[in-house]
Amino acid sequence: MSRVCTREKGINLAQGFPDFAAPQPMKDAGCRAIQSDINQYAVTWGAPRLRAAIAKRTRAYNGIDVDPERMVTVCCGATEAMIASLLGVLDPGDEVIVFEPFYENYGPDCILSGAVPRMVKLRAPDWSFDERELARAFGPRTRAIIVNTPHNPTGKVFTREELELIAKLCIEHDALAVTDEIYEYILFDGTKHVSLATLPGMAERTITISGLSKTWSATGWRIGWAIAPAEMTSAIRKVHDFLTVGAPAPLQEAAAEALDFGPEYFANLAVEYARRRDLLADVLEETGFGVVRPRGAYYIMTDVSKLTELDDVAFAMQLVADGGVATVPGSSFFLDPNDGRKIVRFCFAKKRETLESAARVLRERLGVRR
Repeated sequence: MSRVCTREKGINLAQGFPDFAAPQPMKDAGCRAIQSDINQYAVTWGAPRLRAAIAKRTRAYNGIDVDPERMVTVCCGATEAMIASLLGVLDPGDEVIVFEPFYENYGPDCILSGAVPRMVKLRAPDWSFDERELARAFGPRTRAIIVNTPHNPTGKVFTREELELIAKLCIEHDALAVTDEIYEYILFDGTKHVSLATLPGMAERTITISGLSKTWSATGWRIGWAIAPAEMTSAIRKVHDFLTVGAPAPLQEAAAEALDFGPEYFANLAVEYARRRDLLADVLEETGFGVVRPRGAYYIMTDVSKLTELDDVAFAMQLVADGGVATVPGSSFFLDPNDGRKIVRFCFAKKRETLESAARVLRERLGVRR
């Protein structure tokens, strides 16, 4: 959709990347590292300074006790951290539970690992799951469950009670949990982030994944990490070495500085994203989309059934045409595309003027005048 948006000279609210600047101190640190000739391979599984910074921040924010020498693998983004982790701990024929709708990579990641994805539905409007359906998904071949919180594409933030149920089932079935927590600081309305690895019995069976891309507005830097018990980390590091060798060395040095930003940075991040969320959600409601305001991350899933008879792909193409607004068709988030045929996802990680321009276009296209 980003390529289509460029062709149509549209406004890109599709792909999940900010169109505003990354933090200046982090950029300055990257420039200093390059000029200081930190331009060769770092330690394959991550520069020591960055692994120490990841451990420090993860202890302080997530409450996970991390040994930077034995438990951290720095990867080329959280996307690589996920596939390296799954390849490291899965065998062909294993089953992996995935909540649906899901971030598009999880299904292919399972398949590339030789595993079989088992879907459990998240149901609008609150994107809750059925406890019995989740319990039935666990079976003798279940090796792992993937938990993305805050969740892309819905903006759901899993509650402590939901995570406790997941933990109980993992322990009962001797299954692993792989958590994607890349949006962990982007939270709204007093919502709290809970890391699954902090619950009783889960530290020894959880791989926690995060990265620089979202919190520090640097999706192109490709700095992510996986935190896991030492034995699993050993496997993840072996796979990571053969996938990418290592993440960019100078940017790892800059990332170490970014992780040490003070609390005001993270507080301001949440406030600014809440303003963007509300600006976009207001205009989407005004123009007839069915909206559930997210509790975290920076996306809004919308129901378009009252706006069009078209399916999600056709509607998305119509909306972006001739300088329109780019979205992501909902079918890309489901194993059965028909489940997303009346859904499109908007991204609000954009400058205010970008969102205001999109609002004008949406009002014009959908017949709302101001």
